[in-house]
Amino acid sequence: MSNEVYAFALKSTLEEIKNACPDVASNFIFKDGKVIAKDKDTEEETAIKTITAFDALTERADTIGDVEKITIRSAEGKVDIANINDFYLTTVSSKEADEKYVNTLTRILIPIVIKVAEKIQPASTENETITIGQTELEEENEVEATKETDDATEGTVDQTADEVEDNENNQSEEETATAEPEEEIEEPEPEIEEEPLLPEPPATQLIVENLSGLLVPSDTVRVDQEVIKQWNELYEDTKLKEVEVEALNGKTTRCKFKQIKKSKDSGKGIIKMPEKIQLTLETQQGELVTVKPIIE
Repeated sequence: MSNEVYAFALKSTLEEIKNACPDVASNFIFKDGKVIAKDKDTEEETAIKTITAFDALTERADTIGDVEKITIRSAEGKVDIANINDFYLTTVSSKEADEKYVNTLTRILIPIVIKVAEKIQPASTENETITIGQTELEEENEVEATKETDDATEGTVDQTADEVEDNENNQSEEETATAEPEEEIEEPEPEIEEEPLLPEPPATQLIVENLSGLLVPSDTVRVDQEVIKQWNELYEDTKLKEVEVEALNGKTTRCKFKQIKKSKDSGKGIIKMPEKIQLTLETQQGELVTVKPIIE
């Protein structure tokens, strides 16, 4: 799904959070290094600088697992960066802010709005125009069909009256006129719009590297950024959550995935894999595996 849908849904939510918490001076949401939504008091340049600093910090902290939350305190207030459903919410608040109230509010509102946004399907104006045009054409055909039927019925009645009168005047004459059968009006068959077929998920061979750390989830692999970028371009309107990994011995497993955060590893064609998944596939560091996204 495009970021515009999330931006439309989340921008109003950020403003409502500020209205409910006056001590929140600024807030914005980013993902994959890009600002998705921000309140009117947040400057784009300031948000980008914050994201750059955050990315640098997470690269250094990659060995201990995913960063769920960062808090920076000062004499004037604090900055919180929290991971919510793969989005990062940045909140700048004064020292008087009620931390529990702010956290409770954001942890409830933001996930709900993201979930609703995921269900929104962008409407096609062109398709709506075609549908409306077809409806008007069908109504016009129905009116014409009704008119033709009424005309045919009226003609039949008039013809029958003439035949009765002729029979009364001359019994030897037989009817020579026969009412023509009404022509069946073929109603146009409704057009069935076929949903576009998604392309077959591409399979990519990657080299296994070990993934370890204190907070590393055992059911998630890290995939090369360039590979994930190709998947997103191919399935831009589909949210990819899982991949299928197949080892050289034919064993397969299905698991969650995230991108490799270190820029130095980008484009090297590697997949970082926890020990549990390596044991399931009976593979190890340095071996090749085939990876493809799960399309649902």
